[in-house]
Amino acid sequence: MYKKTVDFIKRLYQTDKFLPLHEPRFVGNEKEYVCETIESTFVSSVGKYVTKFEEMVADFAGAKYAIATSNGTSALHIALKLVGVDESCEVITQPLTFIATVNAIKYCYAEPIFVDVDMDTLGLSPDSLKNFLAKNCYIDDKGNCINKNSSKIIKACVPMHTFGHPCKIDEIVKVCKSYNIEVVEDSAESLGSYYKEKHTGTFGKLGVFSFNGNKIITTGGGGMIVTDDEKLAKRAKHITTTAKVPHPYEYIHDEVGYNYRLTNLAAALGVAQMEKLDFFVEKQRELAKIYKEFFQDSDIKFITEPKNSRSNYWLNGIILEDKKQRDEFLKYTNENGIMTRPIWRLMNKLEMFKDAQHADLHNALWLEDRVVNISSSVIL
Repeated sequence: MYKKTVDFIKRLYQTDKFLPLHEPRFVGNEKEYVCETIESTFVSSVGKYVTKFEEMVADFAGAKYAIATSNGTSALHIALKLVGVDESCEVITQPLTFIATVNAIKYCYAEPIFVDVDMDTLGLSPDSLKNFLAKNCYIDDKGNCINKNSSKIIKACVPMHTFGHPCKIDEIVKVCKSYNIEVVEDSAESLGSYYKEKHTGTFGKLGVFSFNGNKIITTGGGGMIVTDDEKLAKRAKHITTTAKVPHPYEYIHDEVGYNYRLTNLAAALGVAQMEKLDFFVEKQRELAKIYKEFFQDSDIKFITEPKNSRSNYWLNGIILEDKKQRDEFLKYTNENGIMTRPIWRLMNKLEMFKDAQHADLHNALWLEDRVVNISSSVIL
């Protein structure tokens, strides 16, 4: 089956060259807009394309406001700061995620808590979340959710939409609301994905997207915060632009800020990519359908979009029988010109998070041993 899979993917992409996991595609106005930006000399964080890019993402996602940042991690860092996460707090998230999710929590000097994921979504499980909170937490007289084990406030919850497949975000928001916990959606991978006909990133107080080189659209590196809260949106823009107070010529900064603003040069690329986003999503969904049909009669399971969801299928994933088969598949494919990757090592297994509190993680552990990503570039 391994050879059959490699041969199939090579025929699919019509190549005998080494095939990366996910390459960007530039098929629109990218060169025109970037060249225009260079000619204007407005290549840094000031320019029309930054504003245009923000407007396009906000409109596409159905959010009132969007704030462009230098990358998805910086967007998540600022989003957590905006809801009050600091060294006195803890943040609940999932162990099966990219490192940036937890790094952003630590940037705020907060501590992560890991709850399990659901088998059908690969994202944070509302049942695991609910059980953890019921067992370990209480609401104090100020309305804070207090962790009995640490006496710290659990300020936020960061669910992640894995590979672009929406988690059960409405249930997560409902559970968090009952404990006065703010939801910040890590939607880095899910631009173009919908849950119950609502775009990911718009269920919580804030959501963030990533435009890294391997995402469904790219600015080379970039991120976006989306929210319906005008006050938070204004503050996000202020602190991501070094907290500079407007003045004709003086340098006045009213708090510690961050140089996190996206460049106009990168935003020009983003605008051209946004113009093709619907096309990319449809192509990704067509590719997923082809993979699903290919694997349906094998002992390898193809990961499909969860119930009530419309996924962008950013990364296609398969589930092998066990870790031994997973490792054999990874070795064979990579040695034969097809880049494949295992899902991330669980965050609580990493040295810097090994002492973090966590719930029973049996689903995450099972998936960690079996999930592999396969070629997911848009086929033109």
